[in-house]
Amino acid sequence: MFPYPTITRKSFDGKYNSFIFNESIVHAMKVKILLISVLLLIIAGFNPQHAACSPADTVKTLPARFDPAIATQQYIDQMDAEKKERSDAYFEGGYWLMLVNIAYEIIVAWIFLFLGLSGWIRKIALKARRKNIQNLIYVAFYFLFAYLLFFPLTLYQGFFREHAYDLSNLGFGGWLQEEMISLSLQLVLGSLFIMLLYIAIRKTKENWWKWGAGIGIVFLILIVFVTPVFISPLFNQYTPLEDGPVKEQILSLARANGVPADNVYMFNASKQSSRVSANVSGIGSTVRISLNDNLLNRCSPAEIKSVMAHEIGHYVMNHIFVLILTLGLLIFIGFILVNWAAKKSLARWGARWRISGMEDIGGFPLIMVLFSLFIFISTPVQNNITRNKELEADYFGLNTAREPDAFASVILKLSEYRKISPGHWEEILFFDHPSGKTRIYNAMRWKAENMQNIQPAEPAK
Repeated sequence: MFPYPTITRKSFDGKYNSFIFNESIVHAMKVKILLISVLLLIIAGFNPQHAACSPADTVKTLPARFDPAIATQQYIDQMDAEKKERSDAYFEGGYWLMLVNIAYEIIVAWIFLFLGLSGWIRKIALKARRKNIQNLIYVAFYFLFAYLLFFPLTLYQGFFREHAYDLSNLGFGGWLQEEMISLSLQLVLGSLFIMLLYIAIRKTKENWWKWGAGIGIVFLILIVFVTPVFISPLFNQYTPLEDGPVKEQILSLARANGVPADNVYMFNASKQSSRVSANVSGIGSTVRISLNDNLLNRCSPAEIKSVMAHEIGHYVMNHIFVLILTLGLLIFIGFILVNWAAKKSLARWGARWRISGMEDIGGFPLIMVLFSLFIFISTPVQNNITRNKELEADYFGLNTAREPDAFASVILKLSEYRKISPGHWEEILFFDHPSGKTRIYNAMRWKAENMQNIQPAEPAK
């Protein structure tokens, strides 16, 4: 969790950033919502190039004895050794960055509380007459100063490191522009959330954490609702996909599976990276099917179909609502623990910090760092929740698209920046999606058990 916002989407590429009070203001509340997770995305398609064939004809194209483990290793061996080493180094580096980030957040909180930055900002805010306006001014200054303090690490992680691994297409100007958009969203939406939180603290006293958790969950739902229409277009250009077989096939499969969408949108993710992505975002009237230009340009029809089938699985199995419920429970537990830890901290250091109690806005940095610690410690739990849902969507996609080889091929593309063969505990602790090896093996096992019903693998481009 960071003291500044990052607004992104959750997509097939497995990248998360969400707003737990939040996909969308994650950093505003310092609560990572995995909006990721939160924006569980959907798309589906059909491969027109496959000619119909009988089960008997299909069996002839497959080995008489098919070993999923051997087939999995054959796919993994397709990765260039240098690229695999680079991917492993990139992903493993993220483990250390988790520790660096939480340490940095503790330092930032120390600067605010022990060095008096929080008290100085509060003096400025107190010049306003009304309490709510005072809190808005304080929070706005807090987000600005926290962003500046965190900027060196942000610059390294988001710009220099991504370019060092050839994972970003953004120049510095483009990257900084997106950072400013995220910061603006935090200042507007994050400040509003904090103002409501402190109203709850003043009005409900000891029960503030119950109301705070409730407000957080409502904000999470609201962000999911408005993201496709108001937030995502701030980062990418969304245009209706040109009429043609691909669009019609997507809409047909969407209708067949109950996805309430009458159009398909393409967004220019290639300006940011070469990662493939497809999603269905929003709730109710804001549901939108979107796929990025990388998916269209880098993947075969069968691969696109496998991606879309996976995403449509999220929708059909109501994963977005399940995740809202489970993340809501996690938020509730977080507020309980933060309330307990904040009272203990204020009892010991409150006088030194000149903070009178929980209702004092000067203690906001304390709440933020405590939530950061909770999110950091609970990361394996969050990962387990989302990883299980991704696994369910994988199985749905395999049964729907019936393209195990195409799915395995897409996983190789995703492994350009995700370690493909982690250790058992490494996957449990650090992976919010099943590892590439796990996903390919599941596809090959599905293929072995359904060989008579699948179509021949499409030749790679």
